[in-house]
Amino acid sequence: MADIAIRSARDEDLPGILSTLEAALGETPLLRRSPALWEWKHSSNPFGPSIILIATSGQRVAGVRAMMRWQLRTRSGQVIKALRPVDTATHPDFTRRGIFRSLTMTAVDIAREEGVHLIFNTPNQKSAPGYLQMGWREVSGIGVMVRPRLGPTVAPTSGLPPSIDELAPGIQPPQASVGVADRTPLGLRTPRSSRYLEWRFTMHPTASYGWIPDRVRGGLVARANVRAGRGELVVSDLIGSPSPGVVRRAAGHSRTRYLAGWFTPGSPERRTAIAGGMVPVPWLQTLKLVALPLGELEVDPFDLREWDLATSDLELL
Repeated sequence: MADIAIRSARDEDLPGILSTLEAALGETPLLRRSPALWEWKHSSNPFGPSIILIATSGQRVAGVRAMMRWQLRTRSGQVIKALRPVDTATHPDFTRRGIFRSLTMTAVDIAREEGVHLIFNTPNQKSAPGYLQMGWREVSGIGVMVRPRLGPTVAPTSGLPPSIDELAPGIQPPQASVGVADRTPLGLRTPRSSRYLEWRFTMHPTASYGWIPDRVRGGLVARANVRAGRGELVVSDLIGSPSPGVVRRAAGHSRTRYLAGWFTPGSPERRTAIAGGMVPVPWLQTLKLVALPLGELEVDPFDLREWDLATSDLELL
């Protein structure tokens, strides 16, 4: 890589970064690689600004490696400083030159110097082998829970991201979710602070969320999605301690064939989802959770029972 240099990204690099991501990864109606989405992920994140490295060749951005800062808490209250690798790409003109590995290992070195405890992510099939070769280990495959429904459906407008009003008319905006008290973690859990909830569900520049409240007990956060050209209502999270009725009400509002989501086995959210009619599909895995510990942890990060996760923890839409 004699002609490749690695350095921290600067503001003026953003057009080249987005161009490289689009060239390498493409776009979908739900994932427009815009400055607004980049700012939401990497600057507005309540856990802090991301570690962003680029590989350059002359004036061109040959590769990009971004790791979002995150926070997890354990049952005992220990705060885990974490990172989530996202937005990683090598421009097609510069493949097979070791850029992915060089950027990643440089970012890992920076993370160690900063005292980060854990890196975790859900890589796709193409990138997963590379992570495993660099020391990541698989925690578990992540399944899916579904609630089929009968009744009228709507087809999302072709080429446009679906709105919550389109797929689930009558669901209110998610501002009401802000301020609901979080429960005690059962494992490694993202703390649901008011600031986090506002950023996660009300500030996203492309995804469309809705909120079904359950009086003062919390509620359900839903997201409009398209899968294989069909509308899908994703149960992104259950905030607070809502009753199973919020799941049934979400199905009542929905104009899709099913609801989909996932919660860690043994969690109160999973029990609520099941009581509301969501059924685990045992043979289907949608994601693979992998992790790289960088320091001593009081839990085993490779045991899924030590995690306390919802759909919203695993996806960033």
